[in-house]
Amino acid sequence: MVGSNKRPRTGEMTLKLDRKITRILYDYASDEQADLGSPTIFPSIGALVEYVREVDMELRRRNIAQIENSIQRVLPKIKQQQEARANTGVSEAQVSDEEPEMDRTAQFSGIETVPTIDTNAMNGSLMRLWGTKPAESERQNSENAHCQKAEPIGQNSSENKREKNVRKKKRANTATVPEVRLSDLGGVDACIEEILESIVLPLKHPEIYTHTGVQPPRGILLHGPPGCGKTLLANAIAGEVGVPFLQISAPSIVSGMSGESEKKLREVFEEARELAPCLVFIDEIDSITPKRENAQREMERRIVAQMLTCIDSLSWEKASSPVMLIGATNRPDSLDPALRRAGRFDREIAMTVPDEAARMQILSVLCRPLRLSGEFDFEELAKRTPGYVGADLTALVTTAGMIAVKRILHTLNPLSVADSDSSGLTSRLAESTVLDCDGPSSMNVDSTPVDKANTPGHCDPIPTTQAIAQFLASHPEPLTPDELAPAAITNSDFIQALAKVQPSAKREGFATVPGVTWDDIGALAKVREELRMAVVEPIRNPEIFAQVGITAPAGVLLWGPPGNGKTLLAKAIANESHTNFISVKGGELMSKYVGDSERAVRQVFARARASSPCVIFFDELDALCSRRGGEQSEASARVVNTLLTEVDGMEARKRVYVIAATNRPDIIDPAMLRPGRLDKLLYVDLPSAPERAEILRTLSKKTPLGPDVDLKEIACDRRCEGFSGADLSGLVRSASEAALRSVLFGPEALPTSSSLSASERPSIVVLRAHFDMALQRTTPSVSASDMKRYESLRRLYGN
Repeated sequence: MVGSNKRPRTGEMTLKLDRKITRILYDYASDEQADLGSPTIFPSIGALVEYVREVDMELRRRNIAQIENSIQRVLPKIKQQQEARANTGVSEAQVSDEEPEMDRTAQFSGIETVPTIDTNAMNGSLMRLWGTKPAESERQNSENAHCQKAEPIGQNSSENKREKNVRKKKRANTATVPEVRLSDLGGVDACIEEILESIVLPLKHPEIYTHTGVQPPRGILLHGPPGCGKTLLANAIAGEVGVPFLQISAPSIVSGMSGESEKKLREVFEEARELAPCLVFIDEIDSITPKRENAQREMERRIVAQMLTCIDSLSWEKASSPVMLIGATNRPDSLDPALRRAGRFDREIAMTVPDEAARMQILSVLCRPLRLSGEFDFEELAKRTPGYVGADLTALVTTAGMIAVKRILHTLNPLSVADSDSSGLTSRLAESTVLDCDGPSSMNVDSTPVDKANTPGHCDPIPTTQAIAQFLASHPEPLTPDELAPAAITNSDFIQALAKVQPSAKREGFATVPGVTWDDIGALAKVREELRMAVVEPIRNPEIFAQVGITAPAGVLLWGPPGNGKTLLAKAIANESHTNFISVKGGELMSKYVGDSERAVRQVFARARASSPCVIFFDELDALCSRRGGEQSEASARVVNTLLTEVDGMEARKRVYVIAATNRPDIIDPAMLRPGRLDKLLYVDLPSAPERAEILRTLSKKTPLGPDVDLKEIACDRRCEGFSGADLSGLVRSASEAALRSVLFGPEALPTSSSLSASERPSIVVLRAHFDMALQRTTPSVSASDMKRYESLRRLYGN
């Protein structure tokens, strides 16, 4: 409805547009006159259109022809008013004091403040559209496509300079020099050395390459897992060199209008050439340069082609000063191959998960500005943080600081809450806080013993919520230097923070650090020694093995009857060697979609190489790598082929150790068991009587045993013959349940209507009679016929 009040009329919309553009152009003219001291010489209409659309985001949704017509209406008035003020000598400050802003805007534009009523706005709009000239239509199309530059008015060189200043104003704050320096980094010495050679030397001393005629590298590609410091490294290089740094977020390049994305790329590289020598950093470059054969839209292919053309324009033959390019991504395989060739991204630098020495350097750098107290063992912290990247270590330092702050709150709080609760803040928050009056508080960091028997209610120390409220009530003013003097971070704060910070790789479900140690495993001394020689020692002392020519990591296959601790052995090995651990459970990599299973296998090894040194444990390998041929499907054969090439193919494993476990070695593909892949086969046999005694001692560490219990005697009992480690674990559990049953359901059974206090809880002890009852219920899980089959396989595989 044309006459409806719900929609603004065309006259009102035109008036608002003219006022808005008048304000923008008036501010531009004022800034230019203040900088140059002379009346402003405006650039071309096309340049002004781009300028006002960049200043006001709302104008980007308006038609370019409307903006151009509005500029043509208001620009003569602004020029006349500016000339008049220059002749009369009236300053801008006087104008701002004398006239309100809206009235001054209307005065410049020459538009009445009362809008005219247009009774036929829709017909008038249609008539104006029909009356558009062909030349004007062509100009509109060219402006919409953003493919042509507006011609400046006149031939004056000063107008060309002013037009360039308009374009530079849009990104005035992008070309800055970062404050980060290389001294703020740690654990990336190898990457820094390569970047100094490829980037810094051509930027600081291009005359060397000009004199020798050698073409320097044009760009480098940083790739690695998220959080390894790719962006921080690029900022540190630019800050160390002291050149302008253009940081571009790749998703911000993409636009919904056709041709706008390519124009943004051209503008960025044009600005880089004007600021040369400079450094251009494109973060997450994979989002705008995917493989063109997999691109779903034509716009993606055009952006990739425009990026290739822009990078080629940075060659030394076409640029007077060097412009170096750095790209960062965590998915280098998704980039278009044309982007990774020599002459564009000449070098690719992999920033992997830091090892133990690198983590120690990172921790020392992060803790440099902190206020530390006591002895710090950075080496021990580095050993306890395998799989942590730089971002995870930063989170660890932050968490340790928060723990220290909580401890400091308890130290600075007064002894009584009521003594300092003048504002009532503590009492109000304490009403919503539940105190634990039975058990110890988890936030009690004060080591001073408290006599709970003489304390009314014998409640624990103040919880965190009440402690913060008490601190705020007792310290309304900023703390003095004397009060802040004892505040510091200790090594124990970092130890507590380790339990709260989860590494990024573990969040993705791949790399984990097992908590199983050799103390959790009984017996198996021979197998442990072989695993130490095959995995632990090569990780700890690789140079000793390199002296005798052993550089490729060995693969180990643990096989034998079920329940003998093959999985526990692999976890203990990963824990003892302080490495990352990736567990692949049976056939979880298998998928019903073609190609997904092979990609999952490649992804496991790619992440292991990025987290090296790393141990990959394939549990139930027969489900993933069964013998090819026969009834096996083609999809399973492709998975086996991919696994074989990853274990020992064209690409080296780079300190990636493979441990597999199976109960059926006879159905595994023979190619997997040859030397160079899983070349060490270790048979995990059923434990003997002395080994059963050792396993029972390990399993019953936390079980209260009676004085009549002799674990060695129980292990030698004939009823324990053929028991595996899992059977012995079930035996101890069954005996403990028998002891609990006698207490809960015996002649002197305890009441179950209410929970028991600590003083009423009975002492439960597992006696020999309970073990006899458990032996009657427990049977070996491996039958005699199965043992005969395993013995024949043992003679076949020679172990």
